[in-house]
Amino acid sequence: MPSYPRKELEEMVERWLEANRRAEKAGDWQPMAELYTDNAEYSWNTGPNERFMARGREQIREWALGTEMQGLDGWNYPYVKVLIDEKQGEVVGFWKQVADARRPDGTPYTVEGIGGSWFRYAGDFKWEWQADFFDLGNVTALFFEMIEAGVLGEGMSKRLEAAVAGEVAPGHEKIRPE
Repeated sequence: MPSYPRKELEEMVERWLEANRRAEKAGDWQPMAELYTDNAEYSWNTGPNERFMARGREQIREWALGTEMQGLDGWNYPYVKVLIDEKQGEVVGFWKQVADARRPDGTPYTVEGIGGSWFRYAGDFKWEWQADFFDLGNVTALFFEMIEAGVLGEGMSKRLEAAVAGEVAPGHEKIRPE
């Protein structure tokens, strides 16, 4: 893994965070695809033998930043800490998942625990690899709480109904053959 000047990686992180803020405000994350190389990979685990995997900028744009973000309009993902390793060209960012809906006590529905993204930098202000990590159990619990309160958005409700019906969204795959 090549090393990069720290200032360059710091600038990449700032560009990423600003793109994230713009995406949250617009409710459209797809423009963030421009911050990936043509052949980048983006993944996250979805269970003991399942993951989401997008290969290439266009799958990242369409699946990770498009399909997978549907139903999360109004949600935000504030970064609470970013660690930069310029010697390995890698960055880890820790973030929260915060819904725009509020509980009766006024607090936002927030996924407990913390999530994060691990990035590998490719130079030219582009990521070549990203792996997200988060507590799927806490995400599921929050969605159930929001369903019971009647505040889970229509888009996410439709996605969950499709998943329960056995529909497999693009990019979801088995890690090992069964």
